[in-house]
Amino acid sequence: MGKELQTELGRIYVADDVIATMAGIATTECYGIVGMASSRLQDGISELLGRENLARGVLVEVDNDSVEIDLYIVVGYGTRISEIGRNVTDKVRYVVESYTGLKVRGVHIHVRGVKVGNA
Repeated sequence: MGKELQTELGRIYVADDVIATMAGIATTECYGIVGMASSRLQDGISELLGRENLARGVLVEVDNDSVEIDLYIVVGYGTRISEIGRNVTDKVRYVVESYTGLKVRGVHIHVRGVKVGNA
């Protein structure tokens, strides 16, 4: 669906996928994040998504001038999930609000897996 923004120079349309990609990039830049996971679980298995599929690990719901974001992540073993959640929430909120001008109503983090080591 996306959001159309009116400026003094004209209209700008921001698609949901653009917001999702911004949120995905901001998330993967945070310490403790191994990657994004698919938002769909099939047979109880969560696939780790590559850098080109960052928007697939993010669900965006735009309503009026605000957005709600669901993130599906994989964290590294030995990291504090509560601290990762706080860092990701702050960074995603800052990036989306500063780049789009939309208010972020909420960032919901779904930890879909823990990765041990480099394997």
